[in-house]
Parts: sequence; structure tokens; C-alpha cells
Amino acid sequence: MTDTQRGRAARERSEQERETQPGGVSVVVFGAGATGARIVRMLAASARVGSVEVRDTDSTRLQEASSSFDDTVVLGRGSDVPDSTDLVVVATPAGTQAAVARNAVRAAAAAVTTTNEIIETRDLLALDQQARQHGVPLVVGAGFMPGLTCLLARAGAAEFDSIDEIHVAKVGTGGPACARQHHRALSSLAIDWRDGRWTRRPGGSGRELCWFPDPVAGRDCYRGALPDALLLVPAFPGVDRVTARMAATRRDRLTAPLPMMRRPHPEGGVGAVRVELRGWRDSGRHVVVLGAQARPAEGAAIVAASTALHLIDHRPEPGAAGLASIASPDGLLRQVAARRLRPCKFEGFALSRDFAV
Repeated sequence: MTDTQRGRAARERSEQERETQPGGVSVVVFGAGATGARIVRMLAASARVGSVEVRDTDSTRLQEASSSFDDTVVLGRGSDVPDSTDLVVVATPAGTQAAVARNAVRAAAAAVTTTNEIIETRDLLALDQQARQHGVPLVVGAGFMPGLTCLLARAGAAEFDSIDEIHVAKVGTGGPACARQHHRALSSLAIDWRDGRWTRRPGGSGRELCWFPDPVAGRDCYRGALPDALLLVPAFPGVDRVTARMAATRRDRLTAPLPMMRRPHPEGGVGAVRVELRGWRDSGRHVVVLGAQARPAEGAAIVAASTALHLIDHRPEPGAAGLASIASPDGLLRQVAARRLRPCKFEGFALSRDFAV
């Protein structure tokens, strides 16, 4: 029996079991950190989820997090995905998610990942053909950024006849793994999309003052090794420019090439994301700026958990893609807003760069 046949057979078995199980869906969450633990609690509280199992390579962290779970959550081990699993959510550190997602696809389970790393994003997108063969969706980068930013870009696109520029930016970090990835990204090559081709720029370059929802307000943002363009470009054919930036202080930039000098905080403070869309509407230039503020770990967990529940209710086409490729974002955005992550829109006058003096 081929991998495809095994995957289809496993999917059929899981669907049959789901029909006979009260409450519905079997979910396995990988990662019990600042983001993963929140995802577990949200999914366990949903009536649409029949069972939740959580796994983490750090047994101490798993035991500590378990005190915040209810009695229905099962603690597990390993990176394998049982054939009876309907849905997998991966909230492990960047660089470890592709292998778990591959196991999920082989088990014919839908998968939601939260990666924010370039190489891993490419690896996950490369699973597109396997996901199609097994008939399952694989959501890539369903976190705060990428994730919410992709969703906002898709929602904002409804105001345009055509879009030629997308610029995203973020402030803040989640748990320790997120802080380490932020540190690495600032010293690594950034990837932008310009005039139909990929360009590489040094991390920490390209300073731009970006305004975010209060209380974050204005922050200097710089290029970094962020994967957003890899997810946005395929979702917006014909777009000319896609860039991603991250807020950083002078100390952040000076110490970026060095190892982290001190242990990261268990969780960062209030963060924010921003999405700027530029294009044409009614034969004129049009600009839309959307954003949201939250603790990054909380924001990422809300997006990931909401995406997982959305997959339960609306089984999308199989394949690997980001949230910018979702056909209709309104339902998912309502789920996100219902969990107190409320996107907002800049209302005012924006001077287009095309006409700026």
C-alpha cells in the first residue's frame, strides 16, 4: 500500500470514528509553551472538540503547563501522529515544525502550524503536493505575524480593484523561543518581493517609522529574516512589492550578531501588528492600514486555535498555504474577534508614496 493509499484509508477511518464519537474531533497539540498552552485551553473549551492531547519535548514544561488544563486534556509523548487524529496544531519552536507537519499529513490529519522562520516556511509549503495527495489542508504560519497579518491582508483586499503593494510589520515577542527567533531574524538576511523577483537585504537595515494601534503607537522598524512575503506573494498574483519589518531598539540592532546575553523573559509584553495595502480603486490610488494589538503569544494562540476550529467547520481545499490564501476570511476574523483579538483600521488621510514630494 502506498503512502497516499494509507493516508486516504487513515482519513476514512478517522471520519468514521468521528461520526461515532460524541463531541467530534480528536486534536493533538505539539508544544506547551506560552502559545501552545493557550491553544490547548481554547480547544479543550470548545464543544466541537472531542479530545485534546498535548505533547512537548520538555517534560518539565509539560508538567508545569498541565496545571492550567482541565481533566479532559491528555499528556502525550513523541512526534508521531496517530491515525485516529483529525487535527494537529504545531506550536513548537521554529525549526522543529516541518517534521511534525509531515507526520500529520501522512496520517491524513489537517494541520495548523505557527512558524515564523523562512527556511521552515519553505519546507512546509513544499508539502503542498503531499497534502493534496492525502486530501488534507496544511495551514502555514497561523500565528500573530505571519498569521493575523495574512488574514488582515486578505480582508483588506476586498476594498481594492487591484493591489500592488503589501507592507507588514510587528512589535514584540511571545515566549522564550519566539524571543530567540526574533534575535536571529534581526541579524539574518531579509527577503522582499520587488517587481516580480525576490531580493535579499541585510537584517537591521531599512529603518521605517511605523504606527501601530495604541498603546504601542510609533516604533522604528527594520528588515529581518521574516517569512511573510513567501505566504503573501502566492496569494496576491500580480503584486509588485511585499515587505516585512520588525520593531527593534538600538541595543537590539547592536547585539543582534552576538549570542543572547541573558535568558529571555517567560513572555513579552504588549505587542502589535500592522498591515498596509496599496493599490487601485475606482481608477484612483487607495491605501488601507489595518492592525491589532495583543501579547504576541496570546495573539498567536488565538489565531491558531481559531484557525483549527475553522478547519473543523469549513473543510477547505487540500494543500499547503498561508491564511492569505483563504477564500473568505470573514468567518475566521469573527472567531478571532470573539476571543478579544479585535483588528482595527486606521481612519484618516494617508499620503501615497507615489505622489509624495
